[in-house]
Amino acid sequence: MTEVSFKNFNLFDGETDKVTENSWLTVDQDTGKIVDMGTGKAPEDAVDFQGKYIMPGLMNCHTHIVADPTQGSGGSNTNETEIAVRAVDSLRTLLKSGVTYIRECGSAYDVDITFNRMSREGKLKKVPHILPSGGAFSMTGGHGDMPNMGTLVDSPDAMRHEIRVGLKKGIKAVKLIATGGVMTEGDDMPSTQLSVEEMRTAVVESHHQGVPVGAHAEGNLGIMNALEAGVDSIEHGFYVNDEEADMMVKNGTYLTPTLTAAWGVGVLAKGKIPEWETKKMEVALEDGFANIKNAWKKGVKVTLGTDAGTPFNDFTLTPVELELMVEHEDATPFEALRTSWNAAELMKVSNEYGSLKVGKYADFLVLDDNPLENIKAVQQEDKQVYLSGARQF
Repeated sequence: MTEVSFKNFNLFDGETDKVTENSWLTVDQDTGKIVDMGTGKAPEDAVDFQGKYIMPGLMNCHTHIVADPTQGSGGSNTNETEIAVRAVDSLRTLLKSGVTYIRECGSAYDVDITFNRMSREGKLKKVPHILPSGGAFSMTGGHGDMPNMGTLVDSPDAMRHEIRVGLKKGIKAVKLIATGGVMTEGDDMPSTQLSVEEMRTAVVESHHQGVPVGAHAEGNLGIMNALEAGVDSIEHGFYVNDEEADMMVKNGTYLTPTLTAAWGVGVLAKGKIPEWETKKMEVALEDGFANIKNAWKKGVKVTLGTDAGTPFNDFTLTPVELELMVEHEDATPFEALRTSWNAAELMKVSNEYGSLKVGKYADFLVLDDNPLENIKAVQQEDKQVYLSGARQF
């Protein structure tokens, strides 16, 4: 076993609201996992981090690596080669920003499935770990019926078949479309789409294989439909109300608010994408911030996910999502950072990822400042990023 050690750093382990000074850890370079850690005297020849701050790499549980954030449509109406090149660039941008694991929530041409395999085989380097979803499951004409991206289903039987096909291909996460959305002109956020029975069928089939299910759900009827179907997470949830929040707490359902997506469309994209698209978000923006804050205060488990790839929501903004949580949701820096751990739990990988402890992978960031005191510390442009104890940036 070949080992490398790191010393003289302040450790935020990702789970507890404290920094442990003068820490050290040792990584097995064959497995990439932490085999020992402590404080005080470190192993000889340890790499000296000179008093910097170490925290786990970020877990972004809602991305679209195939999308072009400069286009209101997402730019999926192109060929597989262009999509693949774009997606690799997006993955590397995410990693440089501090994201070491993603859950893709709707891809094109199943490139995320291919890239996950290539990454695990060592053929695609310098990218985050990937939980692939393939195309989002949508009704015909629904929010997920986008060029080259949606898997279209119009009955429970069709859903059962397509979920099984997806699992055979290698999806490790399922994305359902329960309501309309911002990027599709023919629907609105409150409109309902997939039925309870269609989504329940997806949940049953996915859970047979231990695969988590998230539902794009913005309006109340669609949120409730998704909850009644038994999904693991509500994605966006801008109109979540008290009844739905209480149900989420009772059932342990996660909420991924994707604040940067709302901010990108409602603020940054004005005058740069179609007016109908920005108007949808302008109407919902402040209500969405308030509703999510209310759900969080009620005890709903909030996860870190940005919807990266949507208009003017590029692949550098995961650390900004944390800042928006503090600014708009009244979260403390620890509460914001804890959403990354919650994402690891939702993704069912928290036994090996999401925090820094013995037996887990050494995926971590090296920062100049304490993120528990200043959430913007995670936005440091020249931070060091490590995967399995090896520096990537």
